[in-house]
Amino acid sequence: MIPSLVFHSGSKLMEGPVFDKENNFLYFVSILDCLVYCYNPVTKEILSIKLDSPVSCVFLLERKVILVASKNGFFKIDFNTLQKQFVFQIEIGDSIRYNDGIADAMGRFIIGTMGFPEVKEKSGRVFSYYNGQYKTIIKNTTISNGLAFSLDGEFLYFIDTPTKKVAKYSYDLKTGEVQFKSNVIEFKGAGSPDGMCMDKNGMLWIAEWGGGCISKWNPLSGEMLGKVKLPCENVTSCCFDNYSNLYVTTAKGGSKEDAYGGGVFYVELNKNKI
Repeated sequence: MIPSLVFHSGSKLMEGPVFDKENNFLYFVSILDCLVYCYNPVTKEILSIKLDSPVSCVFLLERKVILVASKNGFFKIDFNTLQKQFVFQIEIGDSIRYNDGIADAMGRFIIGTMGFPEVKEKSGRVFSYYNGQYKTIIKNTTISNGLAFSLDGEFLYFIDTPTKKVAKYSYDLKTGEVQFKSNVIEFKGAGSPDGMCMDKNGMLWIAEWGGGCISKWNPLSGEMLGKVKLPCENVTSCCFDNYSNLYVTTAKGGSKEDAYGGGVFYVELNKNKI
């Protein structure tokens, strides 16, 4: 499993990869550059649109049309026309920005926040937005990060990075309410959990900030099942394509020798499973 570099632009903080399996496009963001990208894995074409504030995550709408969260609000971006349109905003405060997000089966947009430009302890939340209304579903977070639903949709897994744990919440699809059940995974090494995704077998694949890898976990047992090493220290998030292979985003590290941090990688897992 040798990761191949798909894209590198000198970004400090690539994040939020989302793969549109129906239309075969990859979306990701460069948070601090305020850039949103659309990548075609067949033609290798990469399109980008710049917003006026830091961006964090992407929600799929239709072919080459997405909703992206930026500090100044949520924008509809059409990569067919390269146009952008403001849609809505949530009252998050001047010193807060959005981070990771996910949509549920009803179409709710679930998105976490964190302090910005300085991280502030327990200043973040996780919001749920639907049909013009929003509410807080998780309070007192510090760096709201990875979100993933169980395959049956009954549980929501969530990472608040400084805790170095993955929390499990019961999820009521009718109301969008959550209830904390337990912490199911704990990181004890150098890496801290960042973004994550779930595979078709219900296993969690978690990007490790400071750990230089994606690690694979069983959320039912809390057991780590394997690792995919990346050629950079800070790994930020991941998603699967139609072939159960992995796209991975990264960020620059503190070392001058970190030549690949801030790149987007592709890992062919289905040739060498872990």
